[in-house]
Amino acid sequence: MQLGNRLSALLSALLGLGVSLPAQWLNYPTPGVPKTPSGLVNLGAPAPRSVDGHPDLSGIWEADHNVPCPPTGCWDMRAGPQFFDITSGLKDGVPLQPAAAALRQQRMAANGKDDHETKCLPSGVPRMFLHPMFRKIVQLPDLLLFLLERNASYRQVFLDGRPLPVDPQPTWNGYSVGHWEGDTMVVKTNGLRDGMWLDRAGTPISDAATVIERFRRVNYGNMDIEVTVNDPKSYTRPWSTTIKQFIVLNTDLLDYICLENERDRSHFK
Repeated sequence: MQLGNRLSALLSALLGLGVSLPAQWLNYPTPGVPKTPSGLVNLGAPAPRSVDGHPDLSGIWEADHNVPCPPTGCWDMRAGPQFFDITSGLKDGVPLQPAAAALRQQRMAANGKDDHETKCLPSGVPRMFLHPMFRKIVQLPDLLLFLLERNASYRQVFLDGRPLPVDPQPTWNGYSVGHWEGDTMVVKTNGLRDGMWLDRAGTPISDAATVIERFRRVNYGNMDIEVTVNDPKSYTRPWSTTIKQFIVLNTDLLDYICLENERDRSHFK
């Protein structure tokens, strides 16, 4: 379950720096992995639980990419359709406001030139869960921490009962608080920057948005994130979709800094 960039990074390290493979921690066994009686990894085993009895969301996760490409094709075979269009699969489409629909068409026509992610800026919420690169979840009693491989960045979700800020200074990941509803972690986020993209197609989200994510670890190897976007500036009503995540074993995060040796933007017209 290794990414192609991991192989390139390892090869560069081995040839250029003389670092041995084990030093990269990419093949270090994940502890506590459930096994079948025959010794195979049992991804369908029950989700692990923390000391407080709630499901433990901790682990390294990747986005669903074992699905058909969208009609426009896949430029990166490890990225699923939602990376290109988060609304793909919605039976009734996405309820865009007229101005937001025109903006999305304008962004698509520009072929991603103005995408903040193309410019090596943060992906944002919930787009970070669509990116092919890995993310690590660290679950603590009062904090849910996301460590993102892309740009070696992070996101915090506070579980200590604090309210969301009323008039926050907008940020890339916004402000997030969470609580448990049964076995589901419910995270509410506000204070996102205006003009962000939810996907490569330019689906908009504004500073008026509130995003609710419902994390449910279905079993050891699978997690569903039901996302509801409530953004009256961009949409006529709230809408929801589900983003799937899969556990990644026997590896760890590698630094990926988008601007390091970045050469794409000079080719945009």
